[in-house]
Amino acid sequence: MASFYYQHIFMLIFLYPILCFASPRKLALVEQQPLILKYHNGPLLKGNITVNLVWYGKFTPIQRSIIVDFINSLSTSNPSPSSVSTWWKTTGKYKGGPCTVTVGNQILDTKYSLGKSLKSPHVVSLGLKAGSSRNTAVNVVLTSADVAVEGFCMSKCGSHGSRRVGKGRVAYAWVGNSVSQCAGQCAWPFHQPIYGPQTPPLVAPNGDVGVDGMIINLATVLAGAVTNPFSNGYFQGSASAPLEAVSACTGIYGSGAYPGYPGKVLVDKTSGSSFNARGLNGRKYLLPAMWDPITSTCKTLV
Repeated sequence: MASFYYQHIFMLIFLYPILCFASPRKLALVEQQPLILKYHNGPLLKGNITVNLVWYGKFTPIQRSIIVDFINSLSTSNPSPSSVSTWWKTTGKYKGGPCTVTVGNQILDTKYSLGKSLKSPHVVSLGLKAGSSRNTAVNVVLTSADVAVEGFCMSKCGSHGSRRVGKGRVAYAWVGNSVSQCAGQCAWPFHQPIYGPQTPPLVAPNGDVGVDGMIINLATVLAGAVTNPFSNGYFQGSASAPLEAVSACTGIYGSGAYPGYPGKVLVDKTSGSSFNARGLNGRKYLLPAMWDPITSTCKTLV
């Protein structure tokens, strides 16, 4: 299972004061290094992709609608420059062309069928309940705030992987609601970070720190799932702990971002919430930068 890690955010936060006092020549050398995600010649998920959802635990109808609206916003027609769909179109620059995403099956497991403390095999089992389509779907398990998942908050905020079914492999992903467990780690910048400068957090665009944090992590794993579904697509580093399309750009949400500062983003004049992408039904979201294979840079919407 490929997981995206956040320790490097905090390492960069600690290193930032050192970089500030580094000589201009040394700092310039660091800034000029291109970011390269190598393509490992494996298949990607392209064409029409269905995202099946398993809601594990208690989610309100509003929370579910925020997430469903986000997924449905990924492939809208005639996107504006700062839309969710424009953000997703960057995946179409990877080998094989674009993929269109729609919401498929939704399973509500409100009775915690496997308990409130899940191991990695439990997540895989739940994911496979949503369907067994090969190369045309990603089964996503979403766990509520009162569910503990192996590795959650210690080394990961979400993950994706694949499991062999018959002659093919089924892609799956998992994201948890961190609001009561580690919001400073998995819902930043809507919560003060665990480490580094304690700057005021941004106001969550949908008024829910946990779910707005889940959107960031869901965006991360979905982009990773379509560009590196079977651990032989686009990534840098080890296949067991890769830096992928979005996890390679962690902590960047707008122009001028640096460790501890998400960058310049848009602010809603009425609510004061921060966002950089518009979605369906008037939704607003804050989405992380994605690696652009054409420019070899982390691309932001604003």
